[in-house]
Amino acid sequence: MKTRETLAELFRSEAGCAPVEWVVADGLVGYDDAVAQMERRAGLIADGLVPERVWLVEHPPLYTAGTSAKDADLIAPERFPVHRSGRGGQFTYHGPGQRVAYVMLDLKRREPDLRRFVAALESWLIATLDGFNVKGERREDRVGVWVRRPEKAVRGGHAMAEDKIAAIGIRVRRWVSFHGISLNVEPELSHFDGIVPCGVSEHGVTSLVDLGLPLTMADVDVGLRREFERIFGPTVSAPAG
Repeated sequence: MKTRETLAELFRSEAGCAPVEWVVADGLVGYDDAVAQMERRAGLIADGLVPERVWLVEHPPLYTAGTSAKDADLIAPERFPVHRSGRGGQFTYHGPGQRVAYVMLDLKRREPDLRRFVAALESWLIATLDGFNVKGERREDRVGVWVRRPEKAVRGGHAMAEDKIAAIGIRVRRWVSFHGISLNVEPELSHFDGIVPCGVSEHGVTSLVDLGLPLTMADVDVGLRREFERIFGPTVSAPAG
């Protein structure tokens, strides 16, 4: 059986398709607003009326529950607003300092294969991290991108310790994707304590700044766009809205 790593090939659209719009939101975007905009845009993409889009946002502090979320994994329900989401996955946190990229692509123009699409998203994140000399890794038993933390293993007396640095949660309607990925640049990591992130209690979370890399969101956006284009094809800057 093919692993997600072997599935992770280029995921380009058919020749002649318009470049993917690349949009960076100003300020913090409310979650319900974001979902409404994504759903509207995904419908227009499915109808062939507008180009595909990647929308980069930051949210105010909040928790989201995916379709597989377990109530017991919400440890502090009063801490931040909790949004029930139609994306796949379990509980996750979004907040300032975390880059969320909502990926609205027409998989019919690329390949209607969800496993390959998830593998391509993982490859995008891993390549972006590699550009900052961070070794991100995939795990076959859990989605997302992980970094090994040998210093934590030594302190805790464990054979190996690892932290999650990026999450993936998607939804597909009429073969158009929405929701997407989140990459921890400099969020408040203690905010993850109110949930069991993605249902995984035995590992922690980290960020680029936590790993000792004083990167700005603009630095990360440049890396994300470069590696997105390598895997998914060309982009064009577009205004928010």
